[in-house]
Amino acid sequence: MGLCQSEEEKKQTKNSKMIDKSIREIAEGEDKQIKLLLLGAGECGKSTLMKQMRILHSDGFTEEELLQQRSVVYSNTVHAMAELLRGMNLYKIGFTEPKRMEDARLVMETIRNKEESEPFSDELAAAMKRLWADPALNTQTYSKRLEFHLHDSAKHFLDSLDRVSNPSYRPSRQDILLTRIKTTGIVEISFLIKGVKFRVFDVGGQRSERKKVDTLF
Repeated sequence: MGLCQSEEEKKQTKNSKMIDKSIREIAEGEDKQIKLLLLGAGECGKSTLMKQMRILHSDGFTEEELLQQRSVVYSNTVHAMAELLRGMNLYKIGFTEPKRMEDARLVMETIRNKEESEPFSDELAAAMKRLWADPALNTQTYSKRLEFHLHDSAKHFLDSLDRVSNPSYRPSRQDILLTRIKTTGIVEISFLIKGVKFRVFDVGGQRSERKKVDTLF
């Protein structure tokens, strides 16, 4: 077993060196520049990877960009609650206290009025906190989250309701990484590693945007 592992490690090391060599050769032949296109189905994590690379290899996010992300966090939080409420309805799970129905109606009304991206009113924040404190929602329904495709970030934002609903709320790095927003257009980040410039692209799913990929390479 030890010998097999040793041979496998040698093979991986050799492959890694070959890849590094190929990258250097490509970069040197194209003015030390490498272009990468992220491919994958929707919701597979491409945008999250882009944000991680920006934090690790670029300048991260400016204060203005962080504050602009607040509306995305607000929207993600309200929609996470709405998805849980739909899950409760789907599995015929009742609230521990019937008066939580009024809180649920307020959440759904916020979405119908297209106000989910705005800072939470005191009334909405209190309603969501009461809903998330109900075991029927945070335990019974949440335990079935994989069956109705609740986003992984839902618990993070709902656990953070006190912080997110604060008027002086400033998104954390973790908040930014966990936000979900549909990619539109072409998103690009650039950074240097060992003197080589990397340009990474994430393309929206629209047919018109996908046609532009050929012009990038």
